[in-house]
Order: sequence, then C-alpha cells, then structure tokens
Amino acid sequence: MPLFPFVSRVATRRGLRMAYLDEGRGDTVVMLHGNPTWGFYYRNLVLSLRESYRCVVPDHIGCGLSDKPGTDRYDYSLKSRIDDLEWLLEERGLTRDLTLVVHDWGGMIGMGFAARHPERVKRIVAMNTGGFPLPAGKKLPPSLWLGRNTKLGAWLITRRNWFCKFAAKWCATKRPLPADVKAGYLAPYDTPAHRVAVLKFVQTIPLAPSDPGYDIVSGAAASLEKFRDTPTLLLWGMKDFVFDRHFLEEWQRHFPHAEVHTWPDCGHYLLDDAGELAITRVWEFLQRHPLT
Repeated sequence: MPLFPFVSRVATRRGLRMAYLDEGRGDTVVMLHGNPTWGFYYRNLVLSLRESYRCVVPDHIGCGLSDKPGTDRYDYSLKSRIDDLEWLLEERGLTRDLTLVVHDWGGMIGMGFAARHPERVKRIVAMNTGGFPLPAGKKLPPSLWLGRNTKLGAWLITRRNWFCKFAAKWCATKRPLPADVKAGYLAPYDTPAHRVAVLKFVQTIPLAPSDPGYDIVSGAAASLEKFRDTPTLLLWGMKDFVFDRHFLEEWQRHFPHAEVHTWPDCGHYLLDDAGELAITRVWEFLQRHPLT
C-alpha cells in the first residue's frame, strides 16, 4: 500500500496474530489507535519520527492487519486489550522509558496500561481521546447510542459497514479525506466478519459502574494523579463530535501542566486534518522533553 510503506511484524499470543510496526531506533514511542482505525492513522507520524525514535504501533486484535476472530475466540474486552499491549511490549523487551501516543480508544487502553505500570511511562501525547469516565455534561452521541444498544445499530455496523464509512466521511472536517486515504482506513474492514471489533468497541463503551470495564476506566482515572509531573501534550480537533471540549477540559483538569494545542476547524482524525502542523507539535514536544 503506497500510503503505508512499512513492513508489518507479527506476534502470536494464544493462537492469535497481532500485527504491529517496529520502525526506527531511539527512545520508544508507542502509538495506540482507536475505532474504527488501525495503525494507518499514524502513518505520517511514523515517517516523521522513525529517524530519531523507535515507533511501535500495534493493531489491536480484530483491527488493521491483525487477526479478526469471532467472539468465541476473543472476548474483545478492555482488559484483554490492555493485556495484549502489556504482553507485546514485554515480549519486545520494552519495559521502561515509554512515550504513549493515544487516540480515541487508544487513550483508555494506553492509560489502563499506564495505571498498571506508571513507572514505565515517561511522556504522554493525547489527541481526541479519553482516559476516564464520560465527563460531566457530555452525553453519548445518538449515533453511538444506536450502535451500542440496538440490534439495528449492530446490523448497520457489521452488515452495512456504517460506522467505518461514517468515520471516513465525517471525522475529517477541515477537508474531505482523499479517496486513497479513505480506502486505506476501510481496507481491513471489508466483510461483516472483519467488523466484529468495530462493533464490540462500540458495544463495550463503559458508561455505568455495572458495565464491564468501568472498573478499569475508574481505576485509570484515579491513577492519573501519578502523572502530574509527566510531560504531557494535548492535541485537539475541536470539531470532534465525540471527544469534544468536555474531554479536553477533563484532561486539562487532571493535567494542568500539559502543553495544549487546539484546532477549531479540525475533527476526530486530527493527524489527517491538521497534518504536518500536528506532527511538528509532537516532534517539538519530544525534543523539548528528552529522556535521560
């Protein structure tokens, strides 16, 4: 794929293949994608950083180039996502001096991992994501409610590819995604059987204490105080209809020391919308906060 000029590596855990990028040398930068994207979201950031940093970019199980098992082989829970990340990093010997770059569900997976291993995380870059329960004043958008709670929503996501197509059309607001970029995002999710993870990410959004994974979300939120001295960069597309100003303000409440950059005309796919400017902000941040 011309837009994704990397050799994907594969690690196998419990019979399931997890694809990931391991590009470059230097301090380790772990990039965690969300739903319904995959490592493709970080393609330009990897190209910009790999000359000076080691970029590790996993595709979560069911996503991207990783295996896409049915629910009889994988439970698609938040805990399993964090377990997978923990295992992959340990399998690669990456147990110290990590920089987390997180987007969408990657924020909750990454901060869930960070709550387990706060001593390993030295820098945080968060963009249009969460690491805590739904902020006060923020309601779940109707489109997500439909997908999360109804059979119609599940049918639309799996049979009609509604969620992936909607994201490719509306998650970049400054300018439409070029046709080849849209195709790159949609490529892994070409059949209903390959969209199980897309559906499960929506269905497992933890909103109440009785929801599976809510304990992990609450625990991660409680652990955020451990990172009050950790260099943190917040990059935000303000036209994101899900991870909007409510989420940004919650990050700022937990991380008053964070460096913040916002784009009023950009949406959820910030690295596509803001492009080189957002990537430059990441580069400059890493340079200003070298690891010793």
